[in-house]
Amino acid sequence: MEDLVATVAAHGLTCHVLSSLPEPQHQESRPAALADLADDVRVTQGHVLTPRDIEEYLDHLRDTGVDVRCCLTVWEGYRHLMALANARLGVPDLDEKQVLELRDKVVLRNRLADAGLSRGRASVLTPTTLAERQREGGRYFVKPVSGIASFGTFPLTAGTSWADLERIAAEARSDTVYASVFLAQPGPGDPVGPRTAAHGTSPGTAEVRKTPDMEFLVEDYVPGREFSFEVIVVDGEPHVVAVHEKCEMTETVSAVLEDACVSPPTSLPREELVAGLRWVSSVLDTLDLRWGCFHVEARHAPSGWDLIEVNPRVGGSLISPSVGQLTGGPGLLDLWLESLITAHRPAGFSERLKSLSFAADGTPQGHHATFFRVFFADPGTIREVRLNDGPLRPVLSHILLKPGDVVEPASREVFLGQVLWRMDLADRDAILPALVPASKRAIEITYEREHG
Repeated sequence: MEDLVATVAAHGLTCHVLSSLPEPQHQESRPAALADLADDVRVTQGHVLTPRDIEEYLDHLRDTGVDVRCCLTVWEGYRHLMALANARLGVPDLDEKQVLELRDKVVLRNRLADAGLSRGRASVLTPTTLAERQREGGRYFVKPVSGIASFGTFPLTAGTSWADLERIAAEARSDTVYASVFLAQPGPGDPVGPRTAAHGTSPGTAEVRKTPDMEFLVEDYVPGREFSFEVIVVDGEPHVVAVHEKCEMTETVSAVLEDACVSPPTSLPREELVAGLRWVSSVLDTLDLRWGCFHVEARHAPSGWDLIEVNPRVGGSLISPSVGQLTGGPGLLDLWLESLITAHRPAGFSERLKSLSFAADGTPQGHHATFFRVFFADPGTIREVRLNDGPLRPVLSHILLKPGDVVEPASREVFLGQVLWRMDLADRDAILPALVPASKRAIEITYEREHG
C-alpha cells in the first residue's frame, strides 16, 4: 500500500483507501499508518472486502464530491473487485468474469491447450485422480485451483498423500489473509457464495457452480527454465516492458520459492525471446485480454514456451521497482496506474509505452539490467537480521521482519526481505558471476536457539 499511495501521489492524484478489518494485533496500528499516508481511509467490519463494500464506498465518495478516476489493487484476491469498481466508473479494464476465469487454473490451462498454446492438461484432484497419477508415474504438479503466491504448490511425488492436501486446506481455512482467496470465489454480482466456472468447459459457456471448500488441481509438469513477462495491454495491444529470468528457484514439499531474478534474461537466444514475445501475445489474444497489467509466468524448454500462470496484476516482490530501474523512470505500478487514468484517450500513453517496451525483434529499449534476490524465513523466533555489504551497492533493500518475530510453519512463503541491484546492460555478464553468489549473504538472519 505504501508503494501504491506514493505512485498515486506522484501522478498528482488524491488517494482514497478502502481496507478490510486487519487482524487483531494490527487493528490499531495499520489503519493509523494508512491514515497518515492517504487522503481518506475506510476500514470495514469484516476481514474480507465484498462487492457491497465497494459499492457503498463509491457512493460515499460520490456523495462527498470526489471525482474517482479509477480503482487499483495489487492484491490478486481483490482483482475482481477492482474490475467491478472500474466497470461502474466506466474505466476500460478487464471485467469481473474475466478475472475469475483467469483465477480458475483448470479452465485456463485446458483452454490454452485447446488453442495449441500449452502442451499440458489439468483436472481437479480427487483421491481417485491422485492414485491414478501416482500409478502412471509421470511428472505432475499440484496447486490450488484458485490459488495465490506459492501456497500449496508442489510437484506430485509417490509420497504425496490426500492427508497432505487436507493439511494444506486446513491451513488455508485458518489463515485470515489467504482464506478468502482459496475458499471463496464470488461470481459476478454474488457477494456471498463461493462460485467458479465449471471445470473442463469453456469459460465463455461455463455454468457457475458452488465450491464448498478448497480444491486442488493436478496438471502435466511444465519443464524448462522459468521466466515472467511483465505486460501492459492497452486497447488490445500488448506491450512487454520487461522479461525476468528466474535464475534460482527452490521446490519444497509444499511450495515453490522464487529466490532470484535477472532482467533482461541471460540464457535465452534472441530468437527464443522473440518466440516468447509472440507466444505471450497469442495467449493474451486467445483469452481476449484487451486491458490491464499482467505478470505472465512461463517456462521455456527445447520444445518451446508453455504456461505456468497468467496473473492479472503486477508481479510480486521487487518486479515493479525492477521495471523502474530498467526503464530509468516508471515502474510497473506507475505504468498500470497511467494506463487506467489515460484509458479513454490512450494514444499518447501507448506511444510512450511502446518506447519503453521490447521491440518485436527482442531488443530491450533500456540500457540497464537488474538482479534481485528474495529471502525467505524458516520457522522459529528471529534473534537478529543484518544487511551485509557486497561487490555492488544495491539500489533498494527491504527487511520485512525484525528480532522477536515468530515465524510459524506454513505451506506458503514467509518473506524475510529482498534486495535489488542495477547495472549497465553492457557490464551485466561481467558483474553477475561475483554478484549472484555474494548476494546470498546480503541479508543474514539468526534464530533463537530452541531449548529443551
